[in-house]
Amino acid sequence: MNQHAIDKRFAGSIPKLYDQYLVPLIFAPYALDLAHRLRKRPMRRLLEVAAGTGAVTRALDEALPPDVSMTITDLNQAMLDQAAASGTARKVEWRQADALDLPFGDAGFDVVVCQFGAMFFPDKERAYAEAWRVLNPDGLLLFNVWDRIEENEFACTITEALAALFPEDPPRFLARTPHGYADPGVIARDLKAAGVDAPARIDTVAARSRAASPEMPAIAYCQGTPLRSEIEAFGPDRLAEATAACKDALARRFGQGAVDGKIQAHVIAVEKAG
Repeated sequence: MNQHAIDKRFAGSIPKLYDQYLVPLIFAPYALDLAHRLRKRPMRRLLEVAAGTGAVTRALDEALPPDVSMTITDLNQAMLDQAAASGTARKVEWRQADALDLPFGDAGFDVVVCQFGAMFFPDKERAYAEAWRVLNPDGLLLFNVWDRIEENEFACTITEALAALFPEDPPRFLARTPHGYADPGVIARDLKAAGVDAPARIDTVAARSRAASPEMPAIAYCQGTPLRSEIEAFGPDRLAEATAACKDALARRFGQGAVDGKIQAHVIAVEKAG
């Protein structure tokens, strides 16, 4: 299995652990941020791509008027199933779909939203072009990406701990993919190359990541993301060892009790002028 395939592999117990641990740890604050930005925007139809386990879906369900139609998609059916299991107050359309080849006609949506999915797109220009294509002439493309790993303290600490544990071939998923698309200039360039013919507004937003103990972020990152596959490649018994090593590293930096670390992301908004 090539590296890109591994980085997109959300299977087995990962979706449940991701939703249980990672969503409240790092995704929930930015889901609320995206929902707040859309709360007062007039719209009839919204499309979410790369929805994961539905952190933004649930935030939007609470924030938007009940007559807004929501179509929720993800490439990975297991993640979408987890999102659907959590459910929403309104009826939404859950649909497996590739962001690079959206199964929708042109100009069908008022908003396309994506939380922390762009980093995983193998062809970002094509994904942006598809989102732009399905937006109506006055539509909005809204998405976010993680900033550099150095600006995200738990992820950085875990990456450093794993490098010490596996010095011969350090697991680099977090730095390579979730935090590997952090340059606003590159994002703006990719949007322009995709034919997105409107200026992008890029806001850098800092927040706090909190957990009851250092064990929770260790489990979240080591067992609830594709980082797990990199660790398990060293042997099936190494996952528990790696999780414990990351827990210890987090405890040394943030303390043995409740932990609190900085997280930071870029939020990108592009208005499609009619």
